[in-house]
Amino acid sequence: MLIIPAIDLRDGRCVRLVEGRAETVTVFGDDPVAMARRWAAAGARRLHIVDLDGAFAGEPRQLPQIAAIVAAVPVPVEAGGGLRDLAAVEATLGAGTRWAILGTSAALDAALLDAACRRWPGRILVGVDAVDGRVAVRGWTEVLPLAALDLARRAAQAGAGAAIYTDVRRDGTGRGPNLETTAVLAARAGLPIIASGGIASVDDLVCLAAIPGVAGAIVGRALYTGAIDLTAALAAVAA
Repeated sequence: MLIIPAIDLRDGRCVRLVEGRAETVTVFGDDPVAMARRWAAAGARRLHIVDLDGAFAGEPRQLPQIAAIVAAVPVPVEAGGGLRDLAAVEATLGAGTRWAILGTSAALDAALLDAACRRWPGRILVGVDAVDGRVAVRGWTEVLPLAALDLARRAAQAGAGAAIYTDVRRDGTGRGPNLETTAVLAARAGLPIIASGGIASVDDLVCLAAIPGVAGAIVGRALYTGAIDLTAALAAVAA
């Protein structure tokens, strides 16, 4: 299982939010490129970038910063946040990312998801961000009457490379991941699942690695606070 460090960008800095709420921001660094180099040097084989400014604005805002990160590290990068049309997806991939992440647009516009997956096969990931089992969109400020499993299945049918499942209620809280729902999605969605939200310990990662169909886990706050040592975590899931 891949362990994928998260770099959340806001105003050019590395930050973390609690449950995606803008007012809960904690700044963990002023140099996202240096942070990316740190995680790559520690053994990360992939990085996850979220343009939080873009997620709230509905269009990419941090593409120059994302391009600088891609140029600085030898590992592939996935990025999302505000990708609401094909032009935004193209710009994100044009910045050098290996994968672009559709969240709100995948939930609200199935035709757009289908078109993106056809145009960039294998390079589209779908963010399945859920509050109490229902999909949250527009920077997690609105909850739809759409089940997380249904969106994950839509992603599979469209040909997405993976679904990134985040339990919004746990994101940034350190409460541990939602193992039960992650397992359901991994068993029933029809595509690889990347787990996210609440991961607080190496034990959490070991539990996720034991779920068939979970291809990766995104870790944010726990890496920045030191609750998880990346090198130790990589060794634990490889054992």
